[in-house]
Amino acid sequence: MSGIEAGSFAIAAQRLNRSTSAVSAHLKKLEQQCGTALVVRTGRHLTLTPSGEVLLGFARRLLTLNDDAYQALCGMTLQGEVRFGMQEDFGETLLPAVLGDFSRAHGDVQIAARIGRNQELKQGIKEQRLDLALIWQDEAPPMPGELLTELPVRWLSHPRLDAAALIAGGRPLPLVMFETPCLFRKRAIEALDRAAIPWRVVFESRSLGGIWAAVTAGLGLTLRTLMGKPAELNALPHPLLPDAGSLGVALLQSDIALSPAAERLRDIIQQALLAHHARLGGG
Repeated sequence: MSGIEAGSFAIAAQRLNRSTSAVSAHLKKLEQQCGTALVVRTGRHLTLTPSGEVLLGFARRLLTLNDDAYQALCGMTLQGEVRFGMQEDFGETLLPAVLGDFSRAHGDVQIAARIGRNQELKQGIKEQRLDLALIWQDEAPPMPGELLTELPVRWLSHPRLDAAALIAGGRPLPLVMFETPCLFRKRAIEALDRAAIPWRVVFESRSLGGIWAAVTAGLGLTLRTLMGKPAELNALPHPLLPDAGSLGVALLQSDIALSPAAERLRDIIQQALLAHHARLGGG
């Protein structure tokens, strides 16, 4: 299940603290027990066979039943405070329901949540002002935590913006970006420079809502993952624009021992993010 939701045996192995070969061997044994193939490779990613989809559905139901049993037995005993930080992408799309469900199940736990940029969140973990932080994995040396998955990065624009015509005419591409420093901004500029495509930043924002509003208005294009993408925006195809790769999603944690409440929230966030990634098709 971890391999499918992560889209990669390597990521699943890291998450499970196993070697890649051990994860592959476990899958092979499972297929032998079931008497049928469960996954096939599609490029670099894993895709379920029809039999695999059926088995994954049962596996998710078993995990949900396990979680329900855990909450019934232990939920009322969790107390204290969990200090949690997250990038705005996750705060607007993935986690409101997660935090709401956690709060309803563990009413004696107080959640202190905050939205921040990568550097701010990493500093909060270092200074032990945060217990957990969900960030975009950058090129800096990793901090204590876990790489959960990788999400593809896409060029996004409104149909009224004709990027192909701008490129054909040699005119600078209008970019909508966060203020510096920003991993997506850095990735976009480096990719366009390598492809010798002229560009100019026409709109800067301090919030993701501002980014989406400006791109929806047709002011320019941006580089993001599909996390929370407004329905009216399109992902521009390669090779019209250079491939910008993917970004890892990491869940950092304080180097002091987590409380049982923080451990429970960490587990729920991991499951929710991987399930969300699977619904997006793993890239």
